[in-house]
Amino acid sequence: MNTEVEYAVESNVATVTLARPDRLNALTSTLLNELADSIEEANQDEAVRVIVLTGKGRGFCAGQDLKTVSPGMDHGDYLKTYYHPVVRALAGSKKPIIAAINGVAAGAGLSLTLACDFRIVREDAKLSLGFINIGLVPDAGAPYFLPRLIGSAKALELALLGDTITAKQALELQLVTKSVAADRFDEDVMDFAKQLAARPTKVIAYIKQLQAASFESTLDDMLAQEIIYQSRAGKTEDHQRAVQAFLEKKPTVFVGR
Repeated sequence: MNTEVEYAVESNVATVTLARPDRLNALTSTLLNELADSIEEANQDEAVRVIVLTGKGRGFCAGQDLKTVSPGMDHGDYLKTYYHPVVRALAGSKKPIIAAINGVAAGAGLSLTLACDFRIVREDAKLSLGFINIGLVPDAGAPYFLPRLIGSAKALELALLGDTITAKQALELQLVTKSVAADRFDEDVMDFAKQLAARPTKVIAYIKQLQAASFESTLDDMLAQEIIYQSRAGKTEDHQRAVQAFLEKKPTVFVGR
C-alpha cells in the first residue's frame, strides 16, 4: 500500500499524485519507489489510456527532500537506485503522460516533468532547475530532456543561473504545453487528458517510440522504422474502425486497441 503517492483511475485516466503536501511533495526514496510502481501499474492496466502526474496541496514538487540527505551520501548511487527507474518509467511509458504542474516545481521535481509528454502549468506556478544553488549538477534526466525541449543555449542558461521562472516565461520558452488559470486548472487538465484518452492508444505508443528514436537515427533508419510501425498501426482495431467510419461518413470512436 502506498504511503507517499496516491493513485486513482477515472474515465480511462490514471491520476498519480505526489502526496507529501506538508513538505511540498519533496522527494524521498519511498516516494520515488512508489512513483515508479504507480507508472508501471498504469501502463499495465488496459483500462488506462492516459496518465496524469500531479502534486497534492499547494505545490507540484520542491525536489529532493534535503532532510533525507545524509552526510557523505553518494548522490550518484542514489540517482541510480531511486531516480533513474522513475525517469525510465516516465520516458518509456506507452501511454501519454501529462505533468499537471499545480504549483512550484523545483530541482528534480522539475526534472521529472521533462520526461513527461506534456506539461500543463498553473499560471501562478514557479519553476526552477535550481541544482546550481546547492552545488549540484542537474539530474533525473534534465541534462537529456531540457536541451531537446528548449535548445542547448537556454537549457544551459537555466542550469547555470538557477533562476526561477514564471509560467508565462516557461510557455514562451516552449518548456510547457500551456498555462492555465488557477480556477480552471483541474478542469482543463482533465479535459486535455480525456481528449487524449479518446485517441487511438496503441498508435500513440507507436508515435512516441518513433519520435524518441529519431534523435539518434539516420534518415534511412527512420524510414525503416516507419515501415515497421505503420504495418503495426494498420493492423490495429482503431485503424479499421477509422476507415469504416470514414466510408460510412460517421465519427470515429477509438477503443484503444
